[in-house]
Amino acid sequence: MRLRGRFITLEGIEGAGKSTQVALIQATLAQLGLRVVLTREPGGAPIAERLRQILLDPDCRGMAADAELLLVFAARAEHLAKTIRPALERGDWVVCDRFTDASYAYQGGGRGLDPARIAVLEAFVQGDLRPDLTLLFDLPADLGLARAGMRSAPDRFEGETARFFAGARAAYLARAQAEPGRIRLIDARAPLDQVSQAVASAIRAFAAGTMDANA
Repeated sequence: MRLRGRFITLEGIEGAGKSTQVALIQATLAQLGLRVVLTREPGGAPIAERLRQILLDPDCRGMAADAELLLVFAARAEHLAKTIRPALERGDWVVCDRFTDASYAYQGGGRGLDPARIAVLEAFVQGDLRPDLTLLFDLPADLGLARAGMRSAPDRFEGETARFFAGARAAYLARAQAEPGRIRLIDARAPLDQVSQAVASAIRAFAAGTMDANA
């Protein structure tokens, strides 16, 4: 019987540099002979990508927080059904730029929604599926915003306030403290080469542990 694939997620506030590390993670896993599917949230499937356009559209500022949360989980349901679950069932390794930890950070810590309400949707949409490993790229909100400001015109989330991102970061760190076995902190303030070394090391260690467990 083919072993189930593994699910790795990347998290962090805007400007944390997680997207820069995706190619490195793919290459590291490929060197180990693993098939890798790269994806992202919101999005990752055709209908989910259309919902992403709404969620990131600066013209949609002022969206009710509950509506935002429901759209995120609607996109996630499509993503899981069309991309993530099929890949894991094939035995592929899935690397996803953001997942449900982002909902607890952005809609919970940033928007102030009750985490218990997010947990209800998490259970409804995901069942018992959770990431096997999460790399949390952590840095102060002001530094993240400064980095993000050097990119193209801000989307609806990138245009949020420093207070919003401070709340999101605090929620991320609280989740890391609550789940140290799954969530590995990466110091995103460090120089790029040091961040890359930390990422590669974490991925190799996780993959080795998984292979040893399946031996």
